[in-house]
Amino acid sequence: MKKPHASDSDITRVAQLAAAISIASFFYYLQHGQLLLYGDAVAHINIARRVFDSRTPGLLQLGTVWLPLPHILMLPFLFSRWMWQTGMGGSIPSLVAYVLSVIGIFRLVRDAPGIDRNSPEGKFAAWSAVAIFALNPNLIYLQTTAMTEPIYLALFIWAIVFFADFVRAAESSADGLKNSSLVKCGLCLAGACLTRYDGWLLAGVMSIAAWVVARRSSSPATRREVRKLILLAVAAPVLWLGYNTAVYRNPLEFANGPYSAAAIEQKTAVPGAPPHPGTHNLPEAFRYFFKSAELNLAGGYWQVFWACALLLGTGIVLLFQRKLWPLLFLWTPVPFYMLSIAYSGVPLFVPTWWPFSRYNVRYGIEMLPAFAVFTAVAAYGLMRFAASSRAKLTIAGIFLFLAAVSYLQVFRAGPVSFDEAVINSRTRIAMEKQLASFLQRLPPDSTFLMYLGDHVGAFQQAGIPLARVINEGNHRPWKRPSDPKGLWERALQHPAENADFVIAFDSDAVASAVNQQELASVAILRTTGQPQATIYKTLKSNQTR
Repeated sequence: MKKPHASDSDITRVAQLAAAISIASFFYYLQHGQLLLYGDAVAHINIARRVFDSRTPGLLQLGTVWLPLPHILMLPFLFSRWMWQTGMGGSIPSLVAYVLSVIGIFRLVRDAPGIDRNSPEGKFAAWSAVAIFALNPNLIYLQTTAMTEPIYLALFIWAIVFFADFVRAAESSADGLKNSSLVKCGLCLAGACLTRYDGWLLAGVMSIAAWVVARRSSSPATRREVRKLILLAVAAPVLWLGYNTAVYRNPLEFANGPYSAAAIEQKTAVPGAPPHPGTHNLPEAFRYFFKSAELNLAGGYWQVFWACALLLGTGIVLLFQRKLWPLLFLWTPVPFYMLSIAYSGVPLFVPTWWPFSRYNVRYGIEMLPAFAVFTAVAAYGLMRFAASSRAKLTIAGIFLFLAAVSYLQVFRAGPVSFDEAVINSRTRIAMEKQLASFLQRLPPDSTFLMYLGDHVGAFQQAGIPLARVINEGNHRPWKRPSDPKGLWERALQHPAENADFVIAFDSDAVASAVNQQELASVAILRTTGQPQATIYKTLKSNQTR
């Protein structure tokens, strides 16, 4: 019997299709200078770059809040200054992840327990799921950037693929395949847990499910492999908690520290203004997250088709095809983002509801695997129920037509996650271009003091190595509450001894704490929608102050 996960011509064709889409879209957005629209993409690239390009290089430059795996994956591609400046180095892991995730969607549907992979209906289900996932306009853009969603989606999908293999093998008592699938699933879960916090919930839910399945098994080997899966799933969060404890003296620094989502929301909150939608309101949080998921698939009334297909496919699994139950893990983003929006200070704005803007709307892309797979399951179920070949073809045609038209509408109107990046980047990019132009006119090898959390892209555009910039990452975070001997703190106290120029944005850490007696203003840069930037020249000991 051929192993369902063995490579074959179909998988080769899927990989070729995905690679063609990935490469073509990458060069399109590269040519249009749109790889670095997301501020988070710029930040991810420069966090990775600082590991070796810094006044204090090392793994501590990975910081906290954002998990480390995406930065580690892109790090080797950022040694090239050209790949750093263009953003290409940060795109490569996402491009590879996209191809792997498309293959994973095909495997997940084709080999799912309860689907006849050799029947016309089974083949249609697998290929339709691939088309829905691979051709999604929002994912096509995101996979060209240094954002973490594409990497997480690949690990998320393959964790479910391997878990489904385990369940199918458990039913046929194929211990070898069953146990190897569990280890692979555990490795994917560990990677997911080190990519996005969504993976922590997935790992917990999947570990419980594996334990339940193992209790029903009479094989000691299976129980040992389940323990390995749980160990791998738990190891990554424990590692991150231990890192935060050792470095920041707070295991939850990423959740409640000064750079956490909750802390940022508190600092940016307008007195008297209402909190973001969904705060302490789980139903409202669900509404906003699910709407973001729908917007990543279609606009307007076309969303009804996708919602109905998702619910129909889920209903078929729950009521008629219970062997497909591992597919229900595709719903795990829903409770995670409900809790994050309601209780972790994570805002999500959609353009159709108050406050009628776009912020974190890309989070909805994590429901794309569920929409793709359950739409395919819905089509498969209806086609199997149909009595005639004409009815089957009609059902297939309706699904393909509705999916194609809704995607064409998205391409014409503009993918919402792409629009989010464009709209929210305009003033930031304008300021960074202005600042980069000024920096390039300064004497070569000048050194700087600047808070990089908001506008590190200026140095990236100017091609100035980050090792020439003293920033908030150049200190010892385990020294609490402050580190007077740290490079960052010493430079703020005596900028003239440590840098040639100081760049301060209104109300940032430099503007608030730098010793201005050692500074002389040389330029002020203004961009609508951004804090004013003041560039100072430091006054050395032989200069008049």
